[in-house]
Amino acid sequence: MTKIEPLGAVRERVLATLRQEIIAGRLRPGDRLVERELAERFGVSRVPVREAIRALVAEGFVLFETPRRTVVRRLTPTDVKELFELREALEVYAAGLASARAGEKDLAELAELLDQAAAATAAGDAETITDINTRFHDRILAMAGNSLLISVMEPVDGRLRWLTRQNEEWPQLLTEHRELYEAIASGDPDRARAHALAHVRANYRSTVRHLFGDGELP
Repeated sequence: MTKIEPLGAVRERVLATLRQEIIAGRLRPGDRLVERELAERFGVSRVPVREAIRALVAEGFVLFETPRRTVVRRLTPTDVKELFELREALEVYAAGLASARAGEKDLAELAELLDQAAAATAAGDAETITDINTRFHDRILAMAGNSLLISVMEPVDGRLRWLTRQNEEWPQLLTEHRELYEAIASGDPDRARAHALAHVRANYRSTVRHLFGDGELP
């Protein structure tokens, strides 16, 4: 007997796949999402596809240009500025907490992620770099030991990963992460916060250059 996949599980599978394709750049800003075509592609009814699209709208990845036209969202300078302002406030705070609370196992896991990031950077593997860098920052959040902080970050985590993918200055990013690791490992929260702040602001400038050119920052 063929096992029937629950509707909720189908929705989550479609949602996760589309979200990852947007983050990885396989679905690009302005690309249209058509329910019928996606339903055929995934071999499902249009109901879970419609629900997945609505979830992507709520997460800020896509928008309804008209009632019958849904497209991947084009990030504006204001979108990027607001996301980085939030990232600055929360990640700088998390780095300070992580520095005060990190144990040897936590630091070893961060160091292992840096080794993986170095290998992916050498290979020019953008998708793997994005994944590892996301895990690096997620690990710092976990090390901070504040569940409320994690819950606040969760709704925008996907969009932050999307922005991280826009920054293609991979060797510089690796250097910044190594410096952030050293600051957290030092056990000095002020040093960790300072490096986290410098890292977020440098990443903001790189992302703006990639998306909008070398004009004035918003």
